[in-house]
Amino acid sequence: MKSTARNSPQPARAYETVLTTIEADLRSGKLKIGDQLPGERSLAETHGISRASVRDAIRILDAMGMVRTSTGSGPNSGAVVISDPAVGLSATLRLHVASRQLSVADIVESRILLETWAAESADLDSDPERSAEVLRRTAELLEAMDVPGLDREEFHDLDSQFHVLLSSLAGNAVIEAMMESLRLSISDYVSESVASDAAWQKIAKVLRAQHHGIHQAVAAGNGPAAARLLREHIEWFYTESRQL
Repeated sequence: MKSTARNSPQPARAYETVLTTIEADLRSGKLKIGDQLPGERSLAETHGISRASVRDAIRILDAMGMVRTSTGSGPNSGAVVISDPAVGLSATLRLHVASRQLSVADIVESRILLETWAAESADLDSDPERSAEVLRRTAELLEAMDVPGLDREEFHDLDSQFHVLLSSLAGNAVIEAMMESLRLSISDYVSESVASDAAWQKIAKVLRAQHHGIHQAVAAGNGPAAARLLREHIEWFYTESRQL
């Protein structure tokens, strides 16, 4: 006779009651971005659980990008509600990539789908002031990336900001967060794939030229061209880095 223990419902962990309550309070508007969560003792008493279980819940919320924790006293101490969805998504993706349950190739393909969609969906006229600001900031990032001898990690950071900002022109916050999380989830694998500084400098030269082409197409409102250049850019770097 087969045991049914594996298929039987698992008892809820104590910290899950805190997560459920916070989710409900966010949905109802009782909790808002910037609000401070009650202290450990108050949450423990309210939910009838230990303070250790409360700390588990806060750590999970922190890892999910839902709260920022700090010590001390005052309005910014303890756990303050924030919302940084890319943090939680990227952390989860990074672990699954590391476990080899998600391949870097699949992450790259997903990123291409998101970025090319965002490029084709960008509408510079829907909010001209914001569009002009995004294009100004991305132009500044290009200038920073063009500095000779720029440190590789600095380049990757500027590169990430450039792509995320351009994707924001599509006006879809979910796509923007997902795209950033996909980039962050493989950032270490990308930086480690290029072994030598000499090889990196050759690659960086091409990346700079590609970035400028993408930026020009976006600024001109040519979504199809920007999408094509983005696909070529991402595929080229992934292929090139795998060969080194």
